[in-house]
Amino acid sequence: MAHPIICVEHLTFSYPDSRQALTDISLAVQAGEKVAIVGPNGAGKSTLFLHLNGILSGQGRVEIAGLAPTGKALRAVRAKVGLVFQDPDDQLFSPTVLDDVAFGPLHLDCSPAEVRDRVAHALAAVGMTGCEELMPHHMSLGERKRIAIATVLAMHSEVLVLDEPSAGLDPRARRNLLGLLKTLPQTMLVASHDMRLVWDLCPRTVILDGGRLVADGPTVELLCDTALMEQHGLESPLDWKQTNPD
Repeated sequence: MAHPIICVEHLTFSYPDSRQALTDISLAVQAGEKVAIVGPNGAGKSTLFLHLNGILSGQGRVEIAGLAPTGKALRAVRAKVGLVFQDPDDQLFSPTVLDDVAFGPLHLDCSPAEVRDRVAHALAAVGMTGCEELMPHHMSLGERKRIAIATVLAMHSEVLVLDEPSAGLDPRARRNLLGLLKTLPQTMLVASHDMRLVWDLCPRTVILDGGRLVADGPTVELLCDTALMEQHGLESPLDWKQTNPD
């Protein structure tokens, strides 16, 4: 098997108030995999994500494409790992879509021609071509989530890390976003309480609870283990049938 694009070994992290957020997490993800990271609130999902591009640093080893997110390699790692926040308004801060999507490439010292090319390709990938001059805060939540994804695609990120991508979306916007994510070739880590999205998008699921990795395996097996899912505060496909018998 090829060297994993994401390699986490024995990662442990405590916040300054001594709260233990992660304990001995080991995880390897191959290029192109789509992996769900699920668990109850406070499980450590967001803390794990923030280690992948060096925002947080704990004990243990973290590597992205063979690079540790520290020192001189930090900038390269942050270009490789695109974080997409749950609330796109935490990510979109410029007056126009063009400005938001161009922000990352400009700070990578890309030429004006390359910036234009990256913006065009990123917006085309998320189905938002022609929106360059629109104001993000006038767009729908689903559209803003697409623009937030475009901002990391413009960085040529190899890894997309998405925090609750379907949160707040109506059914149509959720379906459209799911269709988009299925088409993207990048490696993905997806934190979500939306088990239907996990089922449809991610062949592999990792369960965190209390800062520990408690299960890692095929999504269809883990989500159908009702005892496991109930133990960690998650719903299984059997729960969907009970609430939607049709």
